[in-house]
Order: sequence, then C-alpha cells, then structure tokens
Amino acid sequence: MQPADARRTFGPLSGVLVVDLTHVLTGPFGTTILADLGARVIKVEPPGHGDDTRTYGPFLKGQSLYFSFINRGKESIVLDLKKDSDRAIFLTMIRRADVVTENYRAGTMDRLGFSYAALAKENPRLIYASSSGFGHSGPVESFAAYDTVVQAVSGLMSITGFPDGPPTRVGTSVSDLVAGTFMFSAIVSALYAREKTGKGAQVDIAMSDCTFAYLEQALMEYVATGQVPPRIGNRHPIMTPFDSFEAEDGQFVIAAGNDHLFKQLCQAIGRPELAVDKRFLTNPDRLKTNVVLKQELERTLKTATKDHWVKTLHAAGVPVAPIFNVKEAAEHPQIAARNMLIEAGGIRMPGNPIKISGYEDPKVRVGAPTLDEHGAALRREFAPQAEAV
Repeated sequence: MQPADARRTFGPLSGVLVVDLTHVLTGPFGTTILADLGARVIKVEPPGHGDDTRTYGPFLKGQSLYFSFINRGKESIVLDLKKDSDRAIFLTMIRRADVVTENYRAGTMDRLGFSYAALAKENPRLIYASSSGFGHSGPVESFAAYDTVVQAVSGLMSITGFPDGPPTRVGTSVSDLVAGTFMFSAIVSALYAREKTGKGAQVDIAMSDCTFAYLEQALMEYVATGQVPPRIGNRHPIMTPFDSFEAEDGQFVIAAGNDHLFKQLCQAIGRPELAVDKRFLTNPDRLKTNVVLKQELERTLKTATKDHWVKTLHAAGVPVAPIFNVKEAAEHPQIAARNMLIEAGGIRMPGNPIKISGYEDPKVRVGAPTLDEHGAALRREFAPQAEAV
C-alpha cells in the first residue's frame, strides 16, 4: 500500500518509519529534522484540537505558524489512546515502525501501557525516544517543564544579560530546540547501532541535561575556581576585544579572538599605538583592562558609521558584523544562498541546516498537515485486520 503522503523528500533516512507522539516544540522540532531527511513521520494527535500549538499564534491564512514551522512534511492521524480500537491501530503502527517518539511528562506512557518494555515486546527493533524536561530518572523527573523553567534551573538565565540587569531568558526557546536536536541525533545514532546489533533501544533526552551541556565557559569557570560566573553582557569571557561596540550611528560587533587579530584591528582603525601599549599587549592583559580598552576603541569607532567600520574591518581580515534585526537576517543573501528560507505549504519558514551531498535540499517542501488529514488512509493502512491478512 502507498503511504498516505507519497510526496516526501528522498533523503538518507528514506524508508524509516517514525510514529510521532510528541507535541508543542521539543519533540516536533526533532522529528521535523527526521522528516526533512526523508523519514516518514506519522504524527499521532489527541482528539479535540490536536497538538496544542495548532492554537498558538501568529496565524497566516488561518494556519498557526508555530505549528506549521515544526510539523512540515508529516502525516496526521487523530487517535484516542485510551480507546481500544485506536490502541489497536497504534500497536499495528508500532509493529511496523522503526522509531516511536514521545515527550509526555514522565510516567504518562507507562500509565497508558505503552512503556518501552511493553512496546519492545511488540517490536524488538524499535527505537523508543523520549524527551522531557528532566528526563526519566532523578529527584525531579516528574516535574513539569517549559523552556523558561529549564533555562532558569540550568544556570543559563543566570549568565545571560548585563551586569546591572536581571537574569534574562535567551531570546528564543533554546532549551526546547537544543533538546529536539539532541533527540534527533540520538535517534540516528540508535538506528546506526541497530544496523550492527539488530536490537532497538530506549533514548532518554532531558531538556535540562541538554541546556546544562551548553553552559560552556561559565561551567569551566565554576569548575576551575569554585566561583559563580557573573553576567557580562555581550563581552566574551576569555577573549578581548570580543564584544559589541558603539559606532557613530549604533552598535556592531568585533570578535578579535587573538593577538594577531587585535593588531590587525588597531591598524585598520588608525590606532596602531594600542597594539604596543603595555596594558593591551596580550589577551590576558586585555582581559584585565577590558573596560579601558573598550573606551579607547570607542573613542575612534564613534567617529564613523557602523557600515564604514564593518567594511573596513572586514577588508582587514578582522571578524566583524552588523547586528541585524530578524527582517535583515531573513533577507540577507547568505540565507538565500544556503536555502535557509524555504516554502512549505505556501508558508515561508526556516530550511534544513543539514546539507548532505547526493541528496536534494528542496526550496519547496510539503507543508504541515491539517488535523487528521491522513486519518482515513492511515486507518486503512494500519487496520489490525489488514495486518493479520
């Protein structure tokens, strides 16, 4: 039987069947990457309004962009997993699936009778991937979590913002997105291992783990000194000058990450004396005197426009960039060149960052499904009696 949606992109995961129980952001973001790379992803939604994000704005032509951005290329079926007939259809899917994904609160799947142990009996080759706020072990595993909760408890908010401001949420749902990306990579890793062992596996991804793993320099500083790292705004903690700077008409960024680039910077702005000033000779020197150095640099940078300095420093080989707003970023020719603004279901949205030679990276992809769009066809395909035949 043909799949309910045969228009999927051919990719390295073509032939992989994913039964996707995830909702909101973390799980759907990860399973969309699977779909972009060719997997067949069947989104199982609850009765009523389906995935909560179908009700989230903004809306375009009556469609939730929140839902559309992270559910493109999938099929949708509504199943009530407490209802015997729908449970039978779900189990038929599981027996044929390569992967099942869920991001319910810990214990929910067990209560439904769909634990890893139960589903592995139905399909020993199944990759069972769970994503949750705090994972499936530990003293707070049952706690509810959204992105901001995880940003708060991971330490990320404490190091984000300026010294004289409060702890600040990163401007996107980074804990959700990084967990979805880790879930994707774990699934692919488990599929690869299955090729060698023939056995499925359970994947347990915690948003808190994933965000904590991204603390980078702040955690290094704590491990090295035992001290709590402060908020430092846009400045890099171990490289100077590596910050946002004031020009005549606003801010831009300079990232002079070593002594050579600092000399190039000083030459390019007409301040060669700064490169031989004893206060600024080495990066450790500059870290100690970063406030004074920034003042010296801005004395000159404020005499010309952002555009002037970006062009001048770029020509000198110094890493530099304007600070774009979302419109400017979306309309930049590099985004177009990398096919990072595509169309799916008539809606512009981010493309797939994963580029693999030999596989298409289409500019137009299949959009997100309407609720239960493929329900009738999927019920026929996965009817228990059809399986018996």
